[in-house]
Amino acid sequence: MHYSLSTQIIALAGLCQALKLVQQVARSSELDKDALLLILNSVAVIDAEQPLQIYGNDAAKLRDGMQLIIDQLGDKPQKDVELTRYIVGVLALERKLNKTPANLNRLGDKLQHLQRQLQHFSVLDDNMLANLADIYSDCISSLGGRIQIYGQPELLKQPAVQHKVRALLLAAIRAAVLWRQSGGSRLNFIFKRRKLVAQAKQMLAQLPSSSL
Repeated sequence: MHYSLSTQIIALAGLCQALKLVQQVARSSELDKDALLLILNSVAVIDAEQPLQIYGNDAAKLRDGMQLIIDQLGDKPQKDVELTRYIVGVLALERKLNKTPANLNRLGDKLQHLQRQLQHFSVLDDNMLANLADIYSDCISSLGGRIQIYGQPELLKQPAVQHKVRALLLAAIRAAVLWRQSGGSRLNFIFKRRKLVAQAKQMLAQLPSSSL
């Protein structure tokens, strides 16, 4: 994996987009299916030769995530505290996962099976979402330090919403794995914050003015 700021930005953008979708799912039944498809499909991309392959080989699809990096790490006074809390929680869970070989091996086996299933089914099918949720519960939640999700209580009680939330948290963990593999760490947010913001701005500026 490439140890570079650009790869770290791809990872953080994917992480931010996954967790922004968690917020949206927890608050509204209206959701961008293309955005959901992009993020959830990333879970099964475990053998990418290039980081962008994880997100459809198109940096423009991570535009929103790059902007979130700038908003969250930049000098903008208003931060999304809830999103920050989710990011911290996911990165902590990924560190626990990386130190637990049994869970890592089990997760690898399940993701290989998921790859085979996705050759026949859409990741947005109810059964596939439930499968992703089960993988998260079995391999990640079992590590402890569960992430408390805030939203509309009547939505969060629905099994279908719970499945989407857990599936998206699994996608966030996948992005956190890429972050670690590319040299990212907690210290980066302290000592390389301005470099991360500058890199995100540069990559954002290089994207087409609009994308479908």
